[in-house]
Amino acid sequence: MSITLNIDRESCIKCGKCVAVCPSQIFSQPKKGSAVEINFIESCILCGQCVAVCPTESVIHSTFPSSKVHKTDYSQLPTAEQLMLLLKNRRSNRAFSNKAIPQESIDMILEAAHRAPTGSNAQHVRFILVTNPDKLRLISQFTMDVFASTVKKLKNPLLKPLIKLSMPDAFKYLPVFERLQREYAHGNDGILRGAAAVLFICTPKGSRMGAADANLAYQNGSLMAESLGVSQFYTGFVINAANMKKQKLEKILGIDGQINAGMALGMPLFRFKNYIDRKEIEVTEI
Repeated sequence: MSITLNIDRESCIKCGKCVAVCPSQIFSQPKKGSAVEINFIESCILCGQCVAVCPTESVIHSTFPSSKVHKTDYSQLPTAEQLMLLLKNRRSNRAFSNKAIPQESIDMILEAAHRAPTGSNAQHVRFILVTNPDKLRLISQFTMDVFASTVKKLKNPLLKPLIKLSMPDAFKYLPVFERLQREYAHGNDGILRGAAAVLFICTPKGSRMGAADANLAYQNGSLMAESLGVSQFYTGFVINAANMKKQKLEKILGIDGQINAGMALGMPLFRFKNYIDRKEIEVTEI
């Protein structure tokens, strides 16, 4: 992609902030107070750091016209105490009501997830919102089928010794898988728990930072859901099943890419009255 990048020399105050923040070191300033120089434009990753930091709007970047640049009013940001309270109250709530999720809430959750950082500013994260009841059932059925296959392997006397050596923790999930199977046979979906929607977060196949980027997006979306009063939980069973059967779930749903994270969504049957402390934090200074 061809870009243009210039500095308005008349308004530039030579503060050097663009030099300090550019991750690709495109800007340079031979000495404090001297004119800022631009080099290696082809290395630009389109992150917008230079435009965002410039106090005089002197950095002119073709990717970021004035319509894409917005003044920050720091007085409108949540305080540290408010943010911490949100973090303390964020919980995975699997008790859903039959109420529809407001479209405005879905849009804000998507926008929050989209705003998450990505490695090298690739911005290759895509979102698949599943609301069709038949497709939601397909997701649960796929996951249960994978678990049924796993249970057979864990119970196979020939495979047991190998599994114990390669995946010693696998056997602790056997009772969980068996319970899920029994409940599912009686019409109780322990996978999606009656969620009204599932938001899959995908990246291109083989993306080096795909899993990290997707899960950063999930965390943003999760916190926004909490602030909006929308219940959500991480679809860990589904993601594990998808990883065990590479690209099969993507094929079933017609997704071009790799599912790296998922969020089940619905309106809460109730909200939690309290938040509780986690176990003591462990920090090691080295």
